Amino acid sequence: MRKQALLIFAKNPEAGKVKTRLAATLGDEEALSIYKQLLLHTVSVTEYVPVDKFVFYSNYIDPEDIWDSKHYYKEVQQGNDLGERMKNGFSLIFQKDYNKVVIIGTDCPDLNAGVILNAFAYLDLHDVVIGPAEDGGYYLLGMKRLHSELFDNIRWSTSTVLNDTITKCATLQLDCYLLPVLKDIDEEKDLKRDLTDYTEKHR
Repeated sequence: MRKQALLIFAKNPEAGKVKTRLAATLGDEEALSIYKQLLLHTVSVTEYVPVDKFVFYSNYIDPEDIWDSKHYYKEVQQGNDLGERMKNGFSLIFQKDYNKVVIIGTDCPDLNAGVILNAFAYLDLHDVVIGPAEDGGYYLLGMKRLHSELFDNIRWSTSTVLNDTITKCATLQLDCYLLPVLKDIDEEKDLKRDLTDYTEKHR
């Protein structure tokens, strides 16, 4: 039986330390409020996905938060930038003898359990599965073994992350499958399209 793991990269919800691009226009408290709702959404779509789930906190483990320890293992991210942190997260889980590992963040209100389950399913047929985000990044990455090069020399939080990652897959001769494009929430404009009432709906 194949051991499957879902990694959830989450920031500890503290004002001034989350959604900084949102906070630049909405203020720290409103950005924190939106981020907390995104965390709740991520819990709702992952809690019953039938794989082992690991929450990787940005700074420290909170044993009494919304991530129920009955459903989630808890770790702390290790590394100096996002790429190093993700690479170390994948490495740790692969060392635990998992052979299908998918990572997501907590910024994607369009993400649902079906997309995550499809990612695991497509790993049966492909080396790498990527969930492209509208802003040029990605909301999901899945692998069957660690490909460290996918995290090296990437300009994180830019519009080139997805293309750079796909190019690396091609260079490494990895078969890459792309899931549907979804949107992340990073800036106020991301709330203003079909998500104008997002914060009201989720208060």
